[in-house]
Amino acid sequence: MPARAPLLRTALLAAALLTACGTTPEPAAPAAAPTAASPAPKAPKTLGGPGTACVLPVSFSLAEDWRPEAIDDPEDPEFAALTRQGPAIVRCEVDAKRAGNIGFIRVWTAKGPARPALEGFVRAAKKTSDVVYRDTRAGGLPAVEVTYTFHNEVLGESKEERAFAVATPQGAVILHLGGLDTEEHRAMLPAYELAKSSLRLS
Repeated sequence: MPARAPLLRTALLAAALLTACGTTPEPAAPAAAPTAASPAPKAPKTLGGPGTACVLPVSFSLAEDWRPEAIDDPEDPEFAALTRQGPAIVRCEVDAKRAGNIGFIRVWTAKGPARPALEGFVRAAKKTSDVVYRDTRAGGLPAVEVTYTFHNEVLGESKEERAFAVATPQGAVILHLGGLDTEEHRAMLPAYELAKSSLRLS
């Protein structure tokens, strides 16, 4: 212990000098107040289940500001030219206008398996080209998807379109994305992909 005595005396002397000069350790800065947690992002709204705008054999998530509306009496033969396309009958229309785009995702139902229903749907559109079908998945369900070019004779323009179909116990369901033109169609693809990836049976 003698070897430590000089060190101890030196330390005590230094402390006394600091106290005599009025130098004292500064108090530690108070810890920053915790900031309020960022609000959790809102879960996407869903469509298709009971109590939603359109009750369908499937449910899926809607992109923000897309507005769904059920089609009134779609099986009325008087309006077949507007509500039918090949074997399919339109049941619901999801409008992108409030999201800043001109176009819709339309939901159609048809009897029978998914692929024949989708093929009949595209054939009935007429004036189509570059039609490509591929097997895919929609949520956890097997699906078939089609991309094609549709020529609008009234406007004299062609535009990209796409759709996918799944089989349900009530028959085939087709989700179709159109758009005013190809630019609008491509701008709306994220909403279409959200619907496709989140799709499930109702």
